[in-house]
Amino acid sequence: MTGVPENPEEERAPAPPADPWRSFGAVMALTLFLEAIVVLLALPVVGAVGGGLTTASLVYLIGLAVLLILMTAVQRKPWAIWANLGVQVILLAGFAVYPGVGFIGVLFTGLWALIAYFRAEVRRRQQ
Repeated sequence: MTGVPENPEEERAPAPPADPWRSFGAVMALTLFLEAIVVLLALPVVGAVGGGLTTASLVYLIGLAVLLILMTAVQRKPWAIWANLGVQVILLAGFAVYPGVGFIGVLFTGLWALIAYFRAEVRRRQQ
């Protein structure tokens, strides 16, 4: 009589299932951004504890951080996960700059391997 349905749940359309790939790109982009922050935080450590900041180590660390930030723009591409794993090889070369930077590379390589596993698992369950 008042125009209000007696059971409002009957009139609602079912919500479409959430797209896991949309949020997956955001997770990868945020992981890269976090990785860039950690690499930049290694600058004072290399300067104080390591052999000091040389031109090569400074270019390596800042260049790697810039590359990681630029990579956040392509995380919705199908090849992005493999590019991210490739960038980890560059980060693993950080053992030449300072062992702590190489250790950061080991940690993030493990994280990206876990993300790649989750991606494969979601794909397998969708099929």
